Amino acid sequence: MNSKILVAYATKHGATKEIAEKIGEILRQSGHTVDISPVKQVSDLKSYEAVVLGSGVYIGQWRKEAGAFIKLFKKELAERPVWFFSSGPTGEGDPVKLTKGWSFPKSLLPVADYIQPRGVVVFHGDLDEEKLSTLEKWALKKVKAPLGDFRDWDAIAAWAAKIAEALKNELPGDKTEAET
Repeated sequence: MNSKILVAYATKHGATKEIAEKIGEILRQSGHTVDISPVKQVSDLKSYEAVVLGSGVYIGQWRKEAGAFIKLFKKELAERPVWFFSSGPTGEGDPVKLTKGWSFPKSLLPVADYIQPRGVVVFHGDLDEEKLSTLEKWALKKVKAPLGDFRDWDAIAAWAAKIAEALKNELPGDKTEAET
Protein backbone atom coordinates (compact mmCIF):
# COMPACT_ATOMS: atom_id res chain seq x y z
CA MET A 1 0.00 0.00 0.00
CA ASN A 2 1.22 3.48 -0.71
CA SER A 3 -1.69 5.76 0.15
CA LYS A 4 -0.78 8.90 2.02
CA ILE A 5 -3.26 9.80 4.71
CA LEU A 6 -3.47 13.00 6.77
CA VAL A 7 -4.66 12.78 10.35
CA ALA A 8 -5.15 16.40 11.39
CA TYR A 9 -6.38 17.64 14.74
CA ALA A 10 -7.16 20.67 16.88
CA THR A 11 -6.57 20.36 20.61
CA LYS A 12 -6.29 22.62 23.62
CA HIS A 13 -4.76 20.39 26.26
CA GLY A 14 -3.40 17.50 24.16
CA ALA A 15 -6.04 14.76 24.56
CA THR A 16 -7.25 15.05 20.95
CA LYS A 17 -3.65 14.95 19.71
CA GLU A 18 -3.21 11.61 21.49
CA ILE A 19 -6.35 10.26 19.83
CA ALA A 20 -5.04 11.43 16.43
CA GLU A 21 -1.74 9.67 17.15
CA LYS A 22 -3.55 6.41 17.95
CA ILE A 23 -5.57 6.65 14.72
CA GLY A 24 -2.38 7.32 12.78
CA GLU A 25 -0.68 4.34 14.43
CA ILE A 26 -3.50 1.99 13.39
CA LEU A 27 -3.47 3.34 9.82
CA ARG A 28 0.31 2.86 9.62
CA GLN A 29 -0.01 -0.71 10.89
CA SER A 30 -2.39 -1.27 7.95
CA GLY A 31 0.31 -0.20 5.52
CA HIS A 32 -0.58 3.44 4.92
CA THR A 33 1.82 6.36 4.95
CA VAL A 34 0.42 8.76 7.55
CA ASP A 35 1.15 12.35 8.50
CA ILE A 36 -0.22 13.48 11.86
CA SER A 37 -0.41 17.24 12.23
CA PRO A 38 -2.15 20.08 14.02
CA VAL A 39 -4.58 21.72 11.57
CA LYS A 40 -2.70 25.02 11.87
CA GLN A 41 0.38 23.42 10.29
CA VAL A 42 -1.41 22.06 7.20
CA SER A 43 -1.01 24.30 4.16
CA ASP A 44 -2.45 22.07 1.43
CA LEU A 45 -3.98 18.63 0.87
CA LYS A 46 -2.59 17.84 -2.60
CA SER A 47 -0.39 14.95 -1.47
CA TYR A 48 -3.10 13.18 0.55
CA GLU A 49 -5.52 10.57 -0.74
CA ALA A 50 -7.66 10.72 2.42
CA VAL A 51 -8.08 12.85 5.56
CA VAL A 52 -9.10 12.09 9.12
CA LEU A 53 -9.88 15.29 11.03
CA GLY A 54 -10.60 15.67 14.71
CA SER A 55 -11.18 18.37 17.26
CA GLY A 56 -11.67 18.78 20.93
CA VAL A 57 -15.19 19.92 21.77
CA TYR A 58 -15.95 22.83 24.07
CA ILE A 59 -19.54 23.85 24.76
CA GLY A 60 -20.75 21.98 21.68
CA GLN A 61 -18.22 23.56 19.34
CA TRP A 62 -15.05 22.41 17.65
CA ARG A 63 -11.90 24.40 18.21
CA LYS A 64 -11.91 27.50 15.98
CA GLU A 65 -8.91 26.33 14.00
CA ALA A 66 -10.67 23.06 13.11
CA GLY A 67 -13.72 24.94 11.85
CA ALA A 68 -11.47 27.25 9.84
CA PHE A 69 -9.69 24.21 8.39
CA ILE A 70 -12.80 22.53 7.00
CA LYS A 71 -14.05 25.84 5.60
CA LEU A 72 -10.70 26.62 3.97
CA PHE A 73 -10.27 23.13 2.47
CA LYS A 74 -13.91 22.19 1.89
CA LYS A 75 -13.50 21.70 -1.88
CA GLU A 76 -10.38 19.55 -1.46
CA LEU A 77 -11.96 17.57 1.37
CA ALA A 78 -15.05 16.87 -0.75
CA GLU A 79 -12.80 15.32 -3.41
CA ARG A 80 -11.34 12.57 -1.17
CA PRO A 81 -12.46 10.20 1.58
CA VAL A 82 -12.80 12.09 4.87
CA TRP A 83 -13.68 11.10 8.42
CA PHE A 84 -14.41 13.43 11.36
CA PHE A 85 -13.98 12.73 15.05
CA SER A 86 -14.70 14.78 18.14
CA SER A 87 -13.21 14.39 21.58
CA GLY A 88 -14.93 15.80 24.57
CA PRO A 89 -17.49 14.28 26.86
CA THR A 90 -16.28 12.78 30.10
CA GLY A 91 -18.04 10.27 32.28
CA GLU A 92 -19.29 6.74 31.83
CA GLY A 93 -21.59 5.64 29.03
CA ASP A 94 -22.22 6.40 25.38
CA PRO A 95 -20.52 9.72 24.52
CA VAL A 96 -23.38 10.80 22.20
CA LYS A 97 -25.92 10.15 24.98
CA LEU A 98 -23.72 12.14 27.36
CA THR A 99 -23.87 15.05 24.91
CA LYS A 100 -27.66 14.69 24.58
CA GLY A 101 -27.47 13.55 20.96
CA TRP A 102 -24.77 15.98 19.80
CA SER A 103 -22.45 14.47 17.22
CA PHE A 104 -21.13 17.46 15.24
CA PRO A 105 -21.22 21.27 15.62
CA LYS A 106 -24.41 22.69 14.12
CA SER A 107 -22.52 25.73 12.88
CA LEU A 108 -20.34 23.48 10.69
CA LEU A 109 -23.10 21.18 9.37
CA PRO A 110 -23.49 23.02 6.02
CA VAL A 111 -19.77 22.56 5.31
CA ALA A 112 -19.86 18.92 6.47
CA ASP A 113 -22.87 18.29 4.24
CA TYR A 114 -20.88 19.64 1.30
CA ILE A 115 -17.84 17.48 2.19
CA GLN A 116 -19.89 14.31 2.77
CA PRO A 117 -17.63 12.62 5.34
CA ARG A 118 -17.54 8.81 5.30
CA GLY A 119 -17.95 8.79 9.07
CA VAL A 120 -18.45 11.04 12.07
CA VAL A 121 -17.80 9.86 15.62
CA VAL A 122 -17.64 11.27 19.14
CA PHE A 123 -15.05 9.86 21.52
CA HIS A 124 -14.82 10.34 25.25
CA GLY A 125 -12.32 12.95 26.35
CA ASP A 126 -9.82 13.59 29.08
CA LEU A 127 -10.10 16.39 31.63
CA ASP A 128 -6.90 16.80 33.62
CA GLU A 129 -7.51 19.34 36.36
CA GLU A 130 -3.83 20.31 36.40
CA LYS A 131 -4.05 21.49 32.77
CA LEU A 132 -7.20 23.58 33.24
CA SER A 133 -7.35 27.33 33.72
CA THR A 134 -9.17 28.82 36.68
CA LEU A 135 -12.08 29.77 34.42
CA GLU A 136 -12.26 26.25 32.97
CA LYS A 137 -12.29 24.74 36.47
CA TRP A 138 -15.09 27.08 37.48
CA ALA A 139 -17.14 26.25 34.37
CA LEU A 140 -16.69 22.49 34.89
CA LYS A 141 -17.91 22.75 38.47
CA LYS A 142 -21.02 24.55 37.22
CA VAL A 143 -21.86 21.78 34.72
CA LYS A 144 -20.58 19.03 37.04
CA ALA A 145 -18.39 17.47 34.34
CA PRO A 146 -16.39 14.52 35.68
CA LEU A 147 -12.63 14.93 35.70
CA GLY A 148 -10.34 12.19 34.43
CA ASP A 149 -9.38 10.30 31.32
CA PHE A 150 -12.44 8.58 29.85
CA ARG A 151 -11.03 7.85 26.39
CA ASP A 152 -11.86 4.36 25.14
CA TRP A 153 -8.70 3.31 23.30
CA ASP A 154 -10.29 0.08 22.05
CA ALA A 155 -13.14 2.05 20.44
CA ILE A 156 -10.67 4.49 18.90
CA ALA A 157 -8.54 1.65 17.50
CA ALA A 158 -11.61 -0.16 16.14
CA TRP A 159 -12.82 3.00 14.37
CA ALA A 160 -9.35 3.56 12.86
CA ALA A 161 -9.28 -0.08 11.71
CA LYS A 162 -12.61 0.45 9.91
CA ILE A 163 -11.10 3.46 8.14
CA ALA A 164 -8.06 1.39 7.13
CA GLU A 165 -10.33 -1.33 5.72
CA ALA A 166 -12.46 1.20 3.83
CA LEU A 167 -9.35 2.77 2.33
CA LYS A 168 -8.02 -0.62 1.30
CA ASN A 169 -11.18 -1.12 -0.76
CA GLU A 170 -11.50 2.45 -2.02
CA LEU A 171 -8.11 3.84 -2.97
CA PRO A 172 -6.49 2.63 -6.20
CA GLY A 173 -2.99 2.56 -4.71
CA ASP A 174 -4.13 0.19 -1.97
CA LYS A 175 -4.89 -2.85 -4.12
CA THR A 176 -2.40 -5.61 -4.56
CA GLU A 177 -1.67 -6.93 -8.06
CA ALA A 178 -3.86 -9.97 -7.36
CA GLU A 179 -6.83 -7.71 -6.60
CA THR A 180 -6.58 -5.64 -9.79
